[in-house]
Amino acid sequence: MSKDDEKIAISADLSLPQTEPQGFTAEQMVRCEECLRANPPTRVECLYCGKALPLNETSAAFARPLLRPLEKWEKGYNCVLIKSPVEELSDQSMAEAARLLRLAVADLTRIIQSARPMPVARAATQEEAALIERNLRALGLETIIVSDEALALEASPPRRLRTIEVLEDNLVLLPTSGEGKTIAWSDINLILSGRLFIRQVETKERKRRGAEKQILDARETMNDEAVLDIFAESHDGGWRILANNFDFSCLGERKALLASENFTILTRLIRERAPQAEPDDSYHGLRRTLELVWPSEQQSSSLGWRRDRAGKYSTGEAAITSNETQFTRYSRLCHFLKSELRSEI
Repeated sequence: MSKDDEKIAISADLSLPQTEPQGFTAEQMVRCEECLRANPPTRVECLYCGKALPLNETSAAFARPLLRPLEKWEKGYNCVLIKSPVEELSDQSMAEAARLLRLAVADLTRIIQSARPMPVARAATQEEAALIERNLRALGLETIIVSDEALALEASPPRRLRTIEVLEDNLVLLPTSGEGKTIAWSDINLILSGRLFIRQVETKERKRRGAEKQILDARETMNDEAVLDIFAESHDGGWRILANNFDFSCLGERKALLASENFTILTRLIRERAPQAEPDDSYHGLRRTLELVWPSEQQSSSLGWRRDRAGKYSTGEAAITSNETQFTRYSRLCHFLKSELRSEI
């Protein structure tokens, strides 16, 4: 730069473009009640200790849900969409709702067009779920919060049936273990069907020099099984029939040769004897949409070391993907809404 240029004064009216986002003022920061540290008002959990932050009018305007993936052992809070007048929503509202839920607009549209109570988010805390509920309501979408504890997936898992006895006025449920139970046909209020898919991929590897591994073998197996959940008025967690693990002798003369045929006959029989119960086959068409919020569970396990030949060893690993928890969660949600919140939806 020449000396003449050095003498040029920069005008006070010249505004430089902002290349970094402006920070929050001290008044806008939110203090954690647990560790007493200040957090940006955009957070719902403390940046330092993870505790839920208190919401006030100032922070509520800035706060955005984190929607982090929850661990298998964590109890979440499900935001379930129950009212979605999609024809009344503007493109801007749809885009803002999708951004809030961290979904693509096309995916949120799929959820809304299902015309069923569907989960749109699963939050780690009740405060985060309440924030989502409040922001979606402002955009024209009505949701309710259903906790994992209310669905009682672990506290009261579905009881698998070995067989049943069909009586004139009652249904005798005989589980694979434990004592049976007799319920009146008139007490059954929901019969929900679906399919369970289990995919297992096994790989055999050998470690080479360095960190590189050589895949020696790989195989994939799939298991597809029909499932039926039976719910009564009482909150007993439901009773489950699996097509490949059920004694269809209860069908008597109606019994066919194939389990798939027997499952269809049994489902029809139960629905005929309990006409007041709601038959629900919606899971078949909603499974892929549910993956957006309730993904299938994946777990990996080691198959240990194997000796192939002298001085040569290999390791094995199995990766299993199952939608059983997803189906159970959806089944419980349908029964919960029918039994607890029917008047509201």
